[in-house]
Amino acid sequence: MHPQTSTHHHHEAVEPPDPRRWWALTVLAVAQFMLILDITIVTVALPDIGRDLTLSRSATTWVSIAYTLLFGGLLVFGGRCADLFGARRMVLTGLTVFTGSSLLAGLAMNAPMLLGGRVGQGIGAALLSPAAMAILTTTFHGAERNKALGVWGALGGVGAAAGFVAGGLLTAGPGWSWIFFVNVPVGVVLAALMTKVVSHRPAQPGHRIDALGAILVTATIGAAIYGLINAGDDGWTDPRTLISLLAAVVLGAGYLRYGLGTVAPLFDPRMLSRRPVAAGALLMLVATGLLISGFFISSFYLQQTQGKSALATGLLFVPIALGTLVGAHNAGHFIGHFGYRPVAVAGLLSAATGAAVPAIWPGTTALIVGLSIAAAGQGAVMVTATTTALAEIEHSRAGVTSGLVNTFHELGAALGVAVFSTVAAVSIRSLGADTSGFDSAFLLSAGIAGVAALAALALVPSGKPPAGIRVSAH
Repeated sequence: MHPQTSTHHHHEAVEPPDPRRWWALTVLAVAQFMLILDITIVTVALPDIGRDLTLSRSATTWVSIAYTLLFGGLLVFGGRCADLFGARRMVLTGLTVFTGSSLLAGLAMNAPMLLGGRVGQGIGAALLSPAAMAILTTTFHGAERNKALGVWGALGGVGAAAGFVAGGLLTAGPGWSWIFFVNVPVGVVLAALMTKVVSHRPAQPGHRIDALGAILVTATIGAAIYGLINAGDDGWTDPRTLISLLAAVVLGAGYLRYGLGTVAPLFDPRMLSRRPVAAGALLMLVATGLLISGFFISSFYLQQTQGKSALATGLLFVPIALGTLVGAHNAGHFIGHFGYRPVAVAGLLSAATGAAVPAIWPGTTALIVGLSIAAAGQGAVMVTATTTALAEIEHSRAGVTSGLVNTFHELGAALGVAVFSTVAAVSIRSLGADTSGFDSAFLLSAGIAGVAALAALALVPSGKPPAGIRVSAH
C-alpha cells in the first residue's frame, strides 16, 4: 500500500527520536492498563456493592455500564480534543478527571455518589485513551512504532482479565471501595511522571470543537452501546433495546449527512472509506468482541458447571490474560516482517482454533488451554487493527482516528456480550445444568473468527508499515 496523500500532504524525514520515548510508553501503557482494568474490576464486587449501599437491580447494573457507556461514547470526541488542544494536555486532563472520580467512587455512601464517580471515570478515560495513543503514533516510527503499539496492546488487552483477579482480591480483602481507591495513588504518580517524560506538542491554532457533531457522534455511540448492553441483560426484543438501537441508527444517519456537508466536522465520515481505517475498525470490533465475550461466557461456565468461586475463576483467567499479552507483544515484530494481512489472518485462525477446543472437549483444562490460544490470536489482531488504521493517517488526525478505532473496541465488547449471552442463555438460566448453550457459544466464536479471517484476506492491506517515513499535514 502506498501512503494516501493529497496536494496538502507531503512526506518528510522523521524528526530525531525523543530520548524519553520509552519512558513515555511505559507511563502511557500503565495508564491504559488502568482504564481497561476498570471495565471489569467491578464485576466481582457488584454483589457486595449492591448489598452495602442497598442498590436496586437497575442501579447495580448502572454501576457496571455507566463507565463503559461514557468511555465508549466520548472516545471520538476525546480524540478530536487531543488533535485540537494537544495530546499531552488531554492526557493529563483525562488522568486528573479519572483519578478524582475514582476517589469519589471509593468514598461513595449512596447510589448517586457512586454513579457520579463512575460517570466521571468514563469521561476521564475517554479523554486520556485516544490522546495517549496519538502520542505514541507521533513519537514512534517504523519498527519502533510496531513494538510500542505491541506493548500498548499487550497491557491493554491483559487489563480486562486482570480486572477480574484484582476485583476478587480487593473485595475479599480490604473491601470493594479499594477497587476505586487503588487508582488514586497510581493516578497521582502517573501524572507526575507524565509531566517529566511526555513531550509537549503544539495544538492546532484556529480550530474549534464541532459541538453539534460531538453531540451527534456521542449520542449515536452511547445509544448503540446502551442498546447492546440492554440486549445482553433483557433480550433483543425488550423495548429499551429496540428504541436504543433504532435511535443509534437514526442519529448515525443524521451525523453522516451532517459530517459530509460540514467544512470541519468532528471526524470526516469519509475516513471510514479509507481501506486501512475500515480494516482496522473491523479487526478491533471482532477481536474485542470475541475476547470479552469469552471471559463473560467462561465466567458462567466455570462457576456454574465446574463449581469454581469468583476468585478462583479470576485466577484461572490469568493464563488467558498471558495469552493476550504474548500475542499482542509479538504482533508488532511479526507485522514488521510479514505485513498486516498475514498477521491478521493468522491471529483470527488462532482465535477460531482456540474457541473450538472447549466446544469439543468439556472441562476446565480444555477451556483454559483453548481460550489461551484464542486470546493470543485476539491480542495480535488488536495490535494489527491499531497499526493498520493509523499507518497512513496524518498526525493532525491521529487523535480522532485513535478515538474511532477505540470506539470499535467498546462497541465490540458490548456487542460480543449481547450476542453470546443470548446464545448461551439456556445454559446460564439453568445454572449450568444444560451446557448446550455454552457449547453453541464457543462454536459460534470459532465460526465468527473463521469468517473474519476470510474477510481479512480481502480487506486488510498486504503491505508492511513504512520505515522512517511519515505523512504530515500542512
